[in-house]
Amino acid sequence: IKYPLTTESSMKLIEDSNTLVFIVDIKANKRQIKAAVKELYQIECDKINTLITPRGLKKSYVRLSKDFDALDVANRVGVI
Repeated sequence: IKYPLTTESSMKLIEDSNTLVFIVDIKANKRQIKAAVKELYQIECDKINTLITPRGLKKSYVRLSKDFDALDVANRVGVI
């Protein structure tokens, strides 16, 4: 995980669908991303979607489990 994304659309995802958005290493797979999120932020995630942007960055959508609130985690991480 390189850094959390703080665009307007990622803020909407945090509020609406309990999802955090990160820019990750291009070679990282979903299992590695899940392990890194768990280690860095002590949170459980339901599922992870990834995509590679036209700029050559890998974007990861991390859907948190029901036990965790994305807004609280985003405050703790420093996104908001």
